[in-house]
Amino acid sequence: MLTLVIGGAASGKSAYAESLCLRAPLPRTYLATMQVWDAECAARVAKHRAMRAEKQFTTVECPLHLDRVALPQRGTVLLEDLGNLAANELYDPDGAGTETAAAILRGIDKMLLQCDNLIVVSNEVFSGGADYAGDTDRYLRALAAVNNAAAARADRVVRVVCGIPVYYKGSEGP
Repeated sequence: MLTLVIGGAASGKSAYAESLCLRAPLPRTYLATMQVWDAECAARVAKHRAMRAEKQFTTVECPLHLDRVALPQRGTVLLEDLGNLAANELYDPDGAGTETAAAILRGIDKMLLQCDNLIVVSNEVFSGGADYAGDTDRYLRALAAVNNAAAARADRVVRVVCGIPVYYKGSEGP
């Protein structure tokens, strides 16, 4: 089952996605997409790993190439988040570049074959109505393409606003 959880910055989408994982059967895997650039990032990653371990998550680092990840177990997977992954794939010299959306979608398809529940967190884009140019527009369009295709594939699509989940496709269920 694929669940897409979208929302704006600080909307509560990550907390909601994690709550869905905690209600799903074990085992749990957390696919972390943040790239570690410096000591501050490394400390943040270590802190988050410890917090997730307390919740029985196995963490798999995945800043690039989701389609190359082999999950350690079936069960429930939380992919956090598509915004980071899209930026990494688009701008990292080893990333997918102009093929970012296609590469991420191949990765999602591969994850679906390896787990029972895949919960994907993404940032909402273009809801603010602003017009962007250059690299920002390129990034937003790539992420929008991934979000739209993931929503089409998903069994459930939920948008979190001020911590309140609103289902657009499927329902919360067990």
